[in-house]
Amino acid sequence: MATLFTRIIDGELPGRFVWRDEKAVAFLTINPLTTGHTLVVPRVEVDHWLDLDPALAAHLTAVAQHIGTAQVAAFDAARVGLIIAGLEVPHTHLHVLPIRSEGDLNFAHADPSPDPADLDRAAEALRDALAAAGHAEASA
Repeated sequence: MATLFTRIIDGELPGRFVWRDEKAVAFLTINPLTTGHTLVVPRVEVDHWLDLDPALAAHLTAVAQHIGTAQVAAFDAARVGLIIAGLEVPHTHLHVLPIRSEGDLNFAHADPSPDPADLDRAAEALRDALAAAGHAEASA
């Protein structure tokens, strides 16, 4: 059975995409820790990040860097956090999020029901920042 993320990638479930290329996608999480919290996900289902082909892992990291740079521009982030936890969905994903303190990395503070309009605005801001940085072809 396809993972939740594959179903989002395939369009069976909605997603607020900010990046799409042949190997990876990035979309906003529905339970953000901070505004603009984005998941970078390989198109291929790989449960554990340790099992990723090294070239794909490098690509995901490069996409995460582009997303992080866009988050700094869009949300005036002090830093950008990167977490690979992998406990919630059995499909590798990198959490990329603008942060101001280590407390912003605590999953206990995830918003269980964010305003959809806020998520839409955050996705649009990220797409605009990615396009401004020269990634218009990938900024979904």
